[in-house]
Amino acid sequence: MVTIRTLVPESHDTVTFELQFQEEIARQNFSFEPGQFALIGAFGAGESALTMASGATRKGSVDVTFRKIGRVTGALGRLNQGDTVGFRGPFGNRFPMERYKGRNLLFIAGGIGLPAVTSVLFDCLEARNDYGTITVLYGARSTKDLIYQRHIAEWERRLDVNMVKTVDPWGVADGWDGKVGLIPVVLEQINPSPENTVVIMCGPPIMIKFAMQSLEKLGFRPEQVYLTVENKMKCGLGKCGRCNIGDMYICKEGPVYTAAHMKRMYPDF
Repeated sequence: MVTIRTLVPESHDTVTFELQFQEEIARQNFSFEPGQFALIGAFGAGESALTMASGATRKGSVDVTFRKIGRVTGALGRLNQGDTVGFRGPFGNRFPMERYKGRNLLFIAGGIGLPAVTSVLFDCLEARNDYGTITVLYGARSTKDLIYQRHIAEWERRLDVNMVKTVDPWGVADGWDGKVGLIPVVLEQINPSPENTVVIMCGPPIMIKFAMQSLEKLGFRPEQVYLTVENKMKCGLGKCGRCNIGDMYICKEGPVYTAAHMKRMYPDF
């Protein structure tokens, strides 16, 4: 059991919970790796698979962020600070952080995909000297759909992070100080170098498809791109079949893959 220690409304339909373990032994011993997910349970409604969005070095509590769009996440969204929810995890594989040391990092996230890569980003910023340049490209459909604005403001203030934010052309509001355009278009505009660079990406499938095309134009190889497909999860145990693709269960073998691996799983990816 975990308690909702803090509750942060991120946008009109998105919420972040900081979850604190109720048992002292769990607070002391729980750990996870960036990219892993947990099943968060709303009693009487079910469970939802959510990537842990806080840095893996934090002890005693974890953050999860979700959009209130279904039965379970709608029930979670009606809870308040101090309420209890269920927690199962961690599940899945991880981003191979040891492969990223000494390399430039390009984070690409669309919409609710940003929380899935922030655990990597938080850990990289804690050990900033272990990495080269860090660029974050984040896009949303409109200014009202932007999440993590407090984190984005902090990343914009840092001299060692290149923070690029954008919204779709039809989603601009007065006072917007970022770029305007779809993520693949803005990606080509900022023109990142593929030299010694790793890409860490999460977002809607259509965004990933066209962002991959832009990355290939810029000279990136599929082996340089790491994706997380955490939205495929349901039971976390390889039993329900929702994440089954061919002979693979993403909840057991994923959710983190290189784009090269994803192309073998999805021939038309």
